[in-house]
Amino acid sequence: MRGGNAALGAAGLAAFLALGEAVPRLGLVEDDHFPPTGRVAGALAGEASDAAFWTALGDTLTGWALGLAIAVGAGVVAGVVLSVVPYLRQATASTIEFLRPIPSVALIPLAVLLYGTRLGSVLLLVGYAAFWQVLVQVLHGVRDVDPVAEETARSYGLGAWARVRHVLWPTALPYVMTGVRLAAAVALILAVTAELVIGAPGLGARIAVAQTSQAVPEMYALIVVTGLLGLLINTGARAVERRVLAWHPSVRAEVPV
Repeated sequence: MRGGNAALGAAGLAAFLALGEAVPRLGLVEDDHFPPTGRVAGALAGEASDAAFWTALGDTLTGWALGLAIAVGAGVVAGVVLSVVPYLRQATASTIEFLRPIPSVALIPLAVLLYGTRLGSVLLLVGYAAFWQVLVQVLHGVRDVDPVAEETARSYGLGAWARVRHVLWPTALPYVMTGVRLAAAVALILAVTAELVIGAPGLGARIAVAQTSQAVPEMYALIVVTGLLGLLINTGARAVERRVLAWHPSVRAEVPV
């Protein structure tokens, strides 16, 4: 079954690449604006041989990783505290519902005022966007705790920390991992967006330079790199999720066919 899915995925990718080669060759679009796949591949090879490209890639990954780590740590701690401290969840509910819908890109002027084009701007936008993905999942996970298990733990004299460790955390962990996986994708999007709009060092800034200098194949090549990076991050996040949740029935039920 998995082999069949992989074959279908490869066939779909091949068809997409062939379409990208054929559309400009047939004159359906201007090749100056949408170069054929072959030219994009050549530009990608050229980028791979440029040390500045790898520096930009490292800058993007640095902003992504640090921002994601901040968001995950803050989201998990805030979610657990809001859930276990009486009345705190109700007291902060309106504030959360006010802040959560604010698009991270709306904070770009604030980020520029505070940090300019430095790494801090990227971390602010990435951390803000990814934080909500984790926090919401943690709150849902804690809400899913079996009240019978909670009362049983209390009857056995388990303290607050012991209940969090042995009852709350195992129940919430699948939700936490889902939040981390979603936050990882969002963090990459915001890292590249920040670099593209603000001019912070990274792939986004390199894409903007390629666009303004009319280096269209190089621009598309860099866009492809961001797509591949997103694919690798999502695949890695799923692999980590399966490994961390190897004990969970939903993962144990995934038997290869």
